[in-house]
Amino acid sequence: MAGNTDWTDDAIARLRTLWDEGHSTAEIGRRMGITKNAVIGKAHRLELAGRTSPIRHSAAGPSPARKSRPPQAAQPGLPPLPSAPTAPDTLPPPAPLASASPPPPRRRHGRAGQPCCWPLGEPGTRGFRFCEGTSEQGRPYCAEHSSLAFLPRPERHSATA
Repeated sequence: MAGNTDWTDDAIARLRTLWDEGHSTAEIGRRMGITKNAVIGKAHRLELAGRTSPIRHSAAGPSPARKSRPPQAAQPGLPPLPSAPTAPDTLPPPAPLASASPPPPRRRHGRAGQPCCWPLGEPGTRGFRFCEGTSEQGRPYCAEHSSLAFLPRPERHSATA
């Protein structure tokens, strides 16, 4: 495959024809004796119509359209490229945010006298709640739940015996 492609008017016309016929970039490259990356690069510079990727299939439908660049001056000897139609800016204004109640205040853990934060029940169910016992100093839980949550530190033995 050729590393440097001379893009003559005939080569560009053939590229446009094969592109419009829907051939893959690899197939166009094989037919023209060039790499598929050379095909992709020239198609991009010529602003040929984009294609959907065979790899990126989505259930949502086709990918969003690319933003078009302003038209560039045509090269001598080439017909001018048709300009892509642009969509008018007719988006509706954003809907005002619904007034929501402020989030509940955050619990400060570790203060003596604060409620225990041990969860009781299954989160998301109606019976879910937190233990309301009084927490210990420096811990988020009451004495009972602290004994379940925190293990005593192992005693360190002296290496010089």
